[in-house]
Amino acid sequence: MISMEALLASGIGVVTATGVYLMLRGRTFPVVLGLTLLGYAVNVFIFVMGRLWTNANPLLVGEGPVADPLPQALVLTAIVIGFATTGFVIELALRSRHESGTDHVDGHVPKGGEGAR
Repeated sequence: MISMEALLASGIGVVTATGVYLMLRGRTFPVVLGLTLLGYAVNVFIFVMGRLWTNANPLLVGEGPVADPLPQALVLTAIVIGFATTGFVIELALRSRHESGTDHVDGHVPKGGEGAR
């Protein structure tokens, strides 16, 4: 039986690997998706660093374990910043496409033409 910690660690690893793979692509749209996925992986990682609690009170009430609210606040802030950053990166990609006439990250079309990979 797989534990919840191992499942979450594997999920974070898969999302991180997918984000890195997409960021290494030659076009701007996969790079933007890769940055977004990497941001999601970091958010889940920060959230998990607050430990996985069962039957923990969200507030300090009497005895027993209490869930740490700091990772939740950090992730909420990171989500808002991530949306703003994603919008800015999309605008940069659109401006780069307009200025260079291609959506390749380095601005140069491969020898095979526009559709070449």
